[in-house]
Amino acid sequence: MRILHIYKDCYPILGGIENHLHWLARAQAERGHDVTVLVTNPAGLATTVTTEEGVRVIRAGRLATVASTPLSVALPWQTWRQRPDIVHLQFPYPVGEVSNLLLGRGRGTVISYQSDVVRQAGILRLYDPLLRVVLRRADRILASSPPYVQSSAYLRPLAGRCTVVPIGIDVAHFARPRLEEVARLRRLYPGPLLLFVGRLRYYKGLTYLVEAMRQVEATLLIGGTGPEAANLRAQVEREGLQGRVHFLGDIADADLPAYYQAADLFVLPSSHRSEAYGIVLLEAMAAGAPLVTTELGTGTSWINQHGETGLVAPPRDPETLAQAIRLLLADPARLRAMGAAAQARARAEFDLPLLVERVLGVYEEVLNRG
Repeated sequence: MRILHIYKDCYPILGGIENHLHWLARAQAERGHDVTVLVTNPAGLATTVTTEEGVRVIRAGRLATVASTPLSVALPWQTWRQRPDIVHLQFPYPVGEVSNLLLGRGRGTVISYQSDVVRQAGILRLYDPLLRVVLRRADRILASSPPYVQSSAYLRPLAGRCTVVPIGIDVAHFARPRLEEVARLRRLYPGPLLLFVGRLRYYKGLTYLVEAMRQVEATLLIGGTGPEAANLRAQVEREGLQGRVHFLGDIADADLPAYYQAADLFVLPSSHRSEAYGIVLLEAMAAGAPLVTTELGTGTSWINQHGETGLVAPPRDPETLAQAIRLLLADPARLRAMGAAAQARARAEFDLPLLVERVLGVYEEVLNRG
């Protein structure tokens, strides 16, 4: 099968969708499919073509980036040049979606609806008519969780055309014990240890977690970089938390499992619906870490089963967030039970082979209908 994935960025650019695209395309290529990933080139105007882990990667020349959207004239041209069986779009990326709508030559189109557009409301108002056409014309819409189909104003009217395909990860990579590395981290950061990993963006809710740390006797490790880094560092200084909140920067993929395994709790305190799923939750679960998340009406509370794999707190509420963290840290037996339940759920529902089989099954269904 000839498969064309279209999005704005791909690995080694870091991000949840970028990682998901990387894993999925590589796994499809390993199964013998002809896989091309079409994205934009963060280095500038040149269009490059490479083969990476069996996947053909086209990075179309990028003119500029406006409101997190790379602009590219080369990407529509490259879209028209391809002759795939299946075009798989990762939403949201308007340039890619409209390019495929107008110029795509695939036999079928599947769109992974990763998240509503939340912050760029002005742009969404302009894009809304085209977006609705894009969604109606897609042969199948993939949603990562049942709650997102029910809560998204764009997906709910098209629920009959949606298939829930949870994003998956390589569970074994995060589950394999890293005893020496974990011991080193525990020596470096003794006492109860909390972990956050992700891009430091507004919707991650880290300002509320930092505020909650005033009421929690623990150490917080923040892994990742992003536009909120300076504000968060300043907040930590204002709160006098420098000795208990540590900024690690981007953690290498090879080192991530040890951090998850060393943590007593993984906390994702997201504040807005832009947090549609939370791949880091899967990684933490696979490593056996219990979770504390927030109720956003998205996939995060479907991944983290309240009272089983962790606790779910209200968003933007530092006091209640602190209470949830303290409650679990005070009960080591419950922490261990939740960590085991989290790892079991990751293996049963979110392992990468399950994702690949489910996605390929949707492709076959679309092509057979044609």
